[in-house]
Amino acid sequence: MEKIKAIELLGGTVAKAADAIGINSQAISQWPDTLPPRLADRVIAACVRSGIAVPREFAKPARKAKQQEAA
Repeated sequence: MEKIKAIELLGGTVAKAADAIGINSQAISQWPDTLPPRLADRVIAACVRSGIAVPREFAKPARKAKQQEAA
């Protein structure tokens, strides 16, 4: 997941994204452009808690994703 996409999903601004996740804006400014799985998972969890639809591309079951990586 890209940092820009995560911010868009969580309200469109760094402040809204930070509030949705429960962190401060400075923490988001330190995120890399491509989020590692643990940060992407936090974004998806915040979407679910807020009732935001998670795009299908980010909602792959972990088992299926791992099988695809192994292929």
